[in-house]
This record gives sequence, structure tokens and C-alpha cells, in this order.
Amino acid sequence: MTDFAHSDTFDPPVSVPHTLALGLRRILAPNPSPMTYRGTNTYLIGTRGIAIIDPGPDDRGQGQSLEAPIHLSSILAALEPDQHVSHILVTHAHRDHAPLARALATATGAPVLAFGDAAAGRSAVMSRLVQGGMTGGGEGVDAAFAPDICLADGEVIAGDGWQIEAIWTPGHFGNHLCFAWNDVVFTGDLVMGWASSLVSPPDGDLSQFMASCQRLRARGAQVLHPGHGAPIEDPAARIDWLITHRQMREAAILDQLSAAPAAAAALATAIYTGTSAHLMPAATRNVLAHLIDLYDRGLAQTDGPLRAEAVFTLSDKNTLS
Repeated sequence: MTDFAHSDTFDPPVSVPHTLALGLRRILAPNPSPMTYRGTNTYLIGTRGIAIIDPGPDDRGQGQSLEAPIHLSSILAALEPDQHVSHILVTHAHRDHAPLARALATATGAPVLAFGDAAAGRSAVMSRLVQGGMTGGGEGVDAAFAPDICLADGEVIAGDGWQIEAIWTPGHFGNHLCFAWNDVVFTGDLVMGWASSLVSPPDGDLSQFMASCQRLRARGAQVLHPGHGAPIEDPAARIDWLITHRQMREAAILDQLSAAPAAAAALATAIYTGTSAHLMPAATRNVLAHLIDLYDRGLAQTDGPLRAEAVFTLSDKNTLS
């Protein structure tokens, strides 16, 4: 799930396999929305034993009465007679990426691999906020998600003529993985070209997000294939933009707090001018992520316990130099 979209030319047919490179195909799931753009990209790697990256949503019964999810049927139909699914890889436990994994595993016998369940990888500060009662912003967590095999950061999965490296990249979500194959990286919702990634506490953590972007930037991938939208042909430039974008958001928040204390919702209204009303809840969660990061760094403080509705002020330690 993402922040705010701009239009571009990416508009492939839904449910139709599209060849991106030798041994790499993409199928677009039928779940377009303001937060998923055209829908979730499902990737198929290999020529015989196939690795599936991000099976996507369990869209059973959307628009018609079906025993099987629509997207599951599309994935299975894309398999050629000499092909089978050997691995199911999930970038993270949002409902537009993970729920179909179990149905696909049942249909194919392939194991589901991910960093961990929906709570895995959560930072210490976010764990404390959960213990204090903070809940997510309604972005659609697949709370029941649990992989058959948990992948460690840097672990390499070997398949039929391919190898894929798991890269733990928390920030958008605590259990978020990117997957490196040859000279490309599948980035889930960490880096996309059509919009900036949503960071919504306590599932998302801005400090982790910035560190993950820097780590991915250092890999020097040739192409990034995101969970939504078109391939990113200039990864370094896009990641640099994302980092700068977040730095500008922080500067705007600090500027607002220098004038008066405020809560996340008021700051979002002041900063995200021109944003449509149905996207303002997401904007507020993004601002909250920045505020928690500032609090954790000692640059902001609250009027009481750290919580989603807290009023924040600049810390005495903070300067705007």
C-alpha cells in the first residue's frame, strides 16, 4: 500500500502474463485502488520450477461467485505444461500482497517463504507502542499470515536454474523483504515509481524505512520491480528522490511545530494541501511516523504518553539550523 499516486502510462491488462525478461513474467492482480494503483504485481521467476513473488489478494467472490480466487486462477493458468510452482515468496503481510499465498500453496504444494508473521521485524519503539494500545491505521494487515519457512536477512533461496536473495528491508512494514535476482531487485512496497511508500505506525517505522532505502541504494541494482506500478529503470535516482522527499516532509513538520504545538492530524492538514479527503487518513499516518521518529531522536516531545493522538512540541534539544 502506498502514499499518493500520480498518473503515468502503466496500464497493463489485468490477469494476463507479461514477459519482462527471460525467465521473468508479471501478472497484474484485479485489485486497483487509490492505495494499490493498477493493482498488485505478481512475479513469476524461472522456466520450469517457478518462484512466485507476492501472490497478492485473496479476491474470492469479488464481482462473481467463484470457488477459487480470481487471481489464483490467473497464476495457475500462466503455468506452461512443463512448469510447476516450487516456491512462494511474500514481501510483507499486507492484504494486497500476502493472503493468496496459502491458497496457492494448497493448490501447488509449494512452501510459503517470508521474513516472518505479521508482527515479525517490528522495531523496539513500535513494539512498545503496540503494548501501550496503539493500533494501525486500517491499511489492511493480514494478521493471520504465517510462512512455512522464515527467511533470514541475506539468505539465498536456490531453485531450478535461479537463485534469489532475501533482503530484510523494514520500514513500510516490519516483516518487509526485498528479493534480489540477478541484477534486479523486487522491492514490494519499499520503493515504487508511481508514489512514495506509506509508513504507518506501528506496522511501519520511519527510521527503519530510511535505513532500508539507504541499504537498497548501496546495492546498485540495474532495475527495480515494485509491488505496484512499472519497473524502475533508474533505481539510484528514485531512491534518492524518496529519501529527499522524506527529509522535506520532516522539515515541513519541524517548521509547523516551531509555530505551535500540534497533533498529527492538524499537521497533515497544514502540510498536505491539495490532497483529496479520502487520502488524508494516510497522510496523517505518514506524519505520525515522522513525529514518532522525531520523538525517538529527542527532537520532539509530547503532552503525555506517546500515542497517535498526542500533541507534539519541539524539544529543547531541537534546532532548525
